[in-house]
Amino acid sequence: MGTVHARSLEPLPMGGPDFGALGEEAELVEVEPEAKQEILENKDVVVQHVHFEGLGRTKDDIIMYEISDVFKAKNLIDVMRKSHEAREKLLRLGIFRHVDVLIDTCQEREVVLLRRKCIAVPQVAGDGILSHFLQGELGDDALPNGLDVTFEVTELRRLTGSYNTMVGNNEGSMVLGLKFPNLFGRAEKVTFQFSYGTKETSYGLSFFKPQPGNFERNFSVNLYKVTGQFPWSSLRETDRGISTEFNFPIWKTNHTLKWEGVWRELGCLARTASFSVREESGHSLKSSLSHAMVIDSRNSSILPRRGALLKINQELAGYTGGDVSFLKEDFEFQLNKQLIWDSVFSASLWGGMLVPIGEKPSSIADRFYLGGPTSVRGFSMYSIGPQSEGDYLGGEAYWAGGLHLYTPLPFRPGRGGFGDLFRTHFFLNAGNLCNLNYGDGPRAHLQKLAEYIRWSYGAGIVLRLGNIARLELNYCFPMGVQSGDRICDGVQFGAGIRFL
Repeated sequence: MGTVHARSLEPLPMGGPDFGALGEEAELVEVEPEAKQEILENKDVVVQHVHFEGLGRTKDDIIMYEISDVFKAKNLIDVMRKSHEAREKLLRLGIFRHVDVLIDTCQEREVVLLRRKCIAVPQVAGDGILSHFLQGELGDDALPNGLDVTFEVTELRRLTGSYNTMVGNNEGSMVLGLKFPNLFGRAEKVTFQFSYGTKETSYGLSFFKPQPGNFERNFSVNLYKVTGQFPWSSLRETDRGISTEFNFPIWKTNHTLKWEGVWRELGCLARTASFSVREESGHSLKSSLSHAMVIDSRNSSILPRRGALLKINQELAGYTGGDVSFLKEDFEFQLNKQLIWDSVFSASLWGGMLVPIGEKPSSIADRFYLGGPTSVRGFSMYSIGPQSEGDYLGGEAYWAGGLHLYTPLPFRPGRGGFGDLFRTHFFLNAGNLCNLNYGDGPRAHLQKLAEYIRWSYGAGIVLRLGNIARLELNYCFPMGVQSGDRICDGVQFGAGIRFL
């Protein structure tokens, strides 16, 4: 739970110029406390003071928002719990390297002679929080049940650097970053980041500002340039843009409002690119407003054992400028249920639709893509749906669903250690991607999405890489293959953070 200390204090003779030096032959006499020492564990207490040690450029007001609940604690266990919660909130701000908490009986602000004493620290069953018996000599102006809470913090440097690797959907990248944390003293952050990956290279500058007292409500501005290669479409895309985001929670949901203006440059990745891809080449300017809502009760985003996820996205382009106009909707749903013998059943459903606005058709850069080890397994990466001369063009509507059963490895090798990172995986996937005639009604759309369904089944092994990513090695049996689809019949490897 982090470092939360409570200490017991009794009078202690101290040597020093202010108290008179003790000679080598002097006898050390223990001073008994005159005030009655009390055990406060089950009694009502009052947090009289909260102290901070180590603050530099951090402003007082943002700190007060994060630790205000500590003053509402009514007993010792409550003080411990709320102090721990305050510590987590302080660390979440991203402005402190370390935060330690010390809980003590109230002392008068004058110099007193104290002696430290080791005492028993029993465990509170069920919540993992250590309760402590606090004893001490009370100051003349301290309440008998008063407590002081001290936060010992270490601020981050004004400039920090980072180097790490990231795993995307079947791609990896190296990331270098420079960060200016706590720029103006209220958890603001400026970040410069450069990323070099197998399919994408990018760099960007961002400014982040949280609302004091409500870190989930924050605002950010981003400037970026991204160059990506999409070999399944023989396409190269370079985006230069600016975006602003506002994140805020409502009840159990998290929302993101975003505006993005991006100058896009599309080009051919190879001389053999199809004519359809060459037609898409050139420059375009997209200005869009989008909204995302997320409800996530899963215990893990990588390999959950329980909980559900619902994510809904809407994007409207063209009404704030630019030469690209469309309405785009997509959703993601996942449900996880823990079964007997440490096994987990998981069900997922994805879907989306893109509606062009005006006479201009949709762009290859805005359409949906389907297939590969992270979606419909048994098919090559994004190799389902409309294509031209071997280049996949994406579709304006899609759906995909999956059923999964995760079980421990047979005979449980490495149980309680490294072996728990592995799971046996059985799956059944299905989906379809197509273009719709929006002059037809909803029934015609559903009929078209129900035609030519691709599906697959198989089994394999899943490796969880902490909370970063997961790896899958599956043996797949693709079914419902249509003309033009590329399949991966047999062993297929996948790496990423978002799997169907």
